[in-house]
Amino acid sequence: MSTTPKTHDYTQVIDDLTYKYDGVFSRESITQAVEAARVRLEPVSKVPNFLPILVQRFATEQLTAAAQASGKIAKPVPEILFICVHNAGRSQMAAALAEHLAPGKVHVRSAGSKPVDQVSPVALEALAERDMILTEAYPKPLTDDVVHAADVIVTMGCGDACPVLPGKRYLNWDVADPAGQPIEKVRDIRDDLQSRVAALLRDLNI
Repeated sequence: MSTTPKTHDYTQVIDDLTYKYDGVFSRESITQAVEAARVRLEPVSKVPNFLPILVQRFATEQLTAAAQASGKIAKPVPEILFICVHNAGRSQMAAALAEHLAPGKVHVRSAGSKPVDQVSPVALEALAERDMILTEAYPKPLTDDVVHAADVIVTMGCGDACPVLPGKRYLNWDVADPAGQPIEKVRDIRDDLQSRVAALLRDLNI
């Protein structure tokens, strides 16, 4: 018998988000966002009992991004979106580094054109060596909402799958993929990303 949570298990999630976004989104819109999050995350989730938590987090991110893109919620700080293929290595590391270097001064999101089921353990290890502990990180699919909400979009290896919208600042970083690499190589990738992220933050006067 399948243990995958069904749609009716998300009533509390919908209730919580309806309260959180009161006056911004209708309950119907929130229900649609939660269902869309479930549909996107369910195929790659290996721990069904943890899926509702991820669905709530992802739906929250998407609703916030949509509200920011439409001007319903103000953006107090610049928004950077890091995109790679799997959202398991480079984009996760870049996002963590940006938050580490400029806490509270920038809002960071990451996504993948073909997300996998978990963040690379070696990437997490390399970040932990610099006191960046990602306990809630998970690969997220790329959506139009996060692209529209971003001020700067940094792509790494996702090619034509990365959307291009007018009025956005795009950067394409040629950074090695940490997938399958030993920790020594991933440390080099981490340090390369840190240099690039630091330069971007300085350019944004952060």
